[in-house]
Amino acid sequence: MSKESIYRYLKSIHGRSVEAQIRKKRKRRVSKRIKGTLDGRTFIDKRPSSINTRMRIGDAEFDFIVSGKGGRGILLVVVDRKLRVTFIEPIYIVTIKTVHEAAQKIKTRYLEWRTGTTDNDLLFTRHRELEIELMIKIFFCHPYHSWEKGTVENTNGEIRKYFPKGSDVSLKSSIFFKDIEKKLNERFMKCLRYRTPHEALLLCRKQKEARRLRKEKQNVECSN
Repeated sequence: MSKESIYRYLKSIHGRSVEAQIRKKRKRRVSKRIKGTLDGRTFIDKRPSSINTRMRIGDAEFDFIVSGKGGRGILLVVVDRKLRVTFIEPIYIVTIKTVHEAAQKIKTRYLEWRTGTTDNDLLFTRHRELEIELMIKIFFCHPYHSWEKGTVENTNGEIRKYFPKGSDVSLKSSIFFKDIEKKLNERFMKCLRYRTPHEALLLCRKQKEARRLRKEKQNVECSN
């Protein structure tokens, strides 16, 4: 059967039922989309130079990895720009609320989180609330400029080695994704002087704690 014959059938009265079925499917897809607008965004142009030059820890990029066609769930991926340490949280029921909850879980493990750079996904419609909940500042890339958050994009590529495109998040346990997170954070990296991201984070935390103790000691000596 030729292509022309198929088109003639679809345009005929007999093809109306096929068209009706297609319209129903389209309506179902639209109804599942998150509705809203991204008002009040702060774009990446306004991001401080200290973030652009990776001067401190706590400045992160974050993004989603979605399930393949017919799958359910997404992954929230957060990566520190300086230390490349990665945090992954699976979201099995996708709503704005569950995205915020997943981000809060990451914040409990990533207390250094100060800023986040992300894309213009409508799941961030309530980004101002998210800023308050996480106590961070969120910056948005320009639409269709995913390269502006290259660190998390590269990390997503590494995650795809263990969780290929087309995979279904809902079929994997949270332990599976924690194992991927561990593998990423145990890679030796030249940009970290051949430390792993996990080692680099622990070192920064130890140095911060040492500075805090020295300051307390100095305050005690001054008071005496």
